Amino acid sequence: IFFFFLFFVYRKFTSSLLLPVVLFQKFMANAVQRLQHLTKSLLQGDRASLARCITLVESTSAQQQVHARQLLSSVLAHLARLRNPTFRIGLSGPPGAGKSTFIESFGELLTSQNNRVAVLTIDPSSAVSGGSILGDKTRMPKLARNRNAYIRPSPSSGTLGGVARNTHDAIVLCEGAGYDITIVETVGVGQSEVAVADMVDMFVLLTPPAAGDELQGIKRGIMEMVDLVVVNKADGDLLHAANRTRLELMGALKFHQPRSPHWRPEVLQVSAKENHGLHKVWDVMREFRRVAARTGLHEHRRKTQCKVWMWKHITEHLLSDFKRNQHIQSLLLDVEQRMCNQLLTPGAAADIVLEEYYRRR
Repeated sequence: IFFFFLFFVYRKFTSSLLLPVVLFQKFMANAVQRLQHLTKSLLQGDRASLARCITLVESTSAQQQVHARQLLSSVLAHLARLRNPTFRIGLSGPPGAGKSTFIESFGELLTSQNNRVAVLTIDPSSAVSGGSILGDKTRMPKLARNRNAYIRPSPSSGTLGGVARNTHDAIVLCEGAGYDITIVETVGVGQSEVAVADMVDMFVLLTPPAAGDELQGIKRGIMEMVDLVVVNKADGDLLHAANRTRLELMGALKFHQPRSPHWRPEVLQVSAKENHGLHKVWDVMREFRRVAARTGLHEHRRKTQCKVWMWKHITEHLLSDFKRNQHIQSLLLDVEQRMCNQLLTPGAAADIVLEEYYRRR
């Protein structure tokens, strides 16, 4: 009886020790099954699954990032097997240019021609609270109800360049869900908001009438990146101003080297409110698509963009690791104090911190 009692206690003790391990194994197995089911639903075009997948790749959790990489690998393998042509359009412009109105009218035109359209909009995040309004769906109510369209607003979260950190991954997920045209609308709050050009096939600048004289157009760094310029709101009292703006921008483009030797950007004018000129815009985009496919520009841009975003992720991870280093955090307090007391220049302070970081690695 005594030995039986000892054996009973031993089994209970070992089972209690193994219980967390067993539960963890079950949790991991369930997580893998959920990820497989989510991937399958995404590839079948389920909109809800697409939303959950984009949320997954936007997560900053280390475990979620592992699942996100597995998901993206499966989607990329699926797209490689299908080899269906997709078209990525980047849209930027100053506030008040009518980007949301243009996207809604243009998206309705595309879906009426049996295209499936995904719209990824980037909202600026507050520098104080870090929050974003994410109200783009309310500005595009018709397109939001369209079964062949999908709208996903994302916060910029402080990322420079007018795009979110994982916008490129979101594009891949949209294409995996069967959307053959993806439109990326940037924050569009300054001249530096051109990072979208490094993730799309065609970069479009949307500008309102009377956006400035010829000299202002030349100064914009964004003008050197565009493949198409569209002057919106060419209707009513603004029609003459739109004609003048179009001529000024055409003149400004003459002073810029084209982004590609195979394509010279055009300047068109439209009225998204009255659905005027949208067919012409789509015709020019399709012509650009044909030229890019014939000359190899499309493939070249896609490969170059992958390299660009790889290095951006590397830079971001290195900076994150640098900021998490506890010794660097304590050293920064001293260096920042000396710099604020004008004992060090910012450059010298940076050299001290970096030298210590490299020494301790």
